[in-house]
Amino acid sequence: MPARETPLKRLGNWIVQVLIGIDQFVYVLLAGPYYLIVGGICPSADETISSRVGRAAMAGAWWGKPCAWLIDHLFMLLGSKPGHCARAIETAFLGMAPK
Repeated sequence: MPARETPLKRLGNWIVQVLIGIDQFVYVLLAGPYYLIVGGICPSADETISSRVGRAAMAGAWWGKPCAWLIDHLFMLLGSKPGHCARAIETAFLGMAPK
């Protein structure tokens, strides 16, 4: 039988999910006007800012690599390993759990 999570651990898990939800909401708010004016693919409510930036960096968009570098380094300051934006793509589009 797996060990029970402590209330503090459950609180931490919940806070992470709330922050991810806020990130997804902000992405749709920021990408929506561009979509309305220019067109293209409708922003997905399942995508985070990090995964969108990671996709842009992989596609060679002029703004993708500098933004990915900045986000990756911010997350490294918070204790994450390098490559946050690339891992966010896997999470958003391959249905994998965040690493």
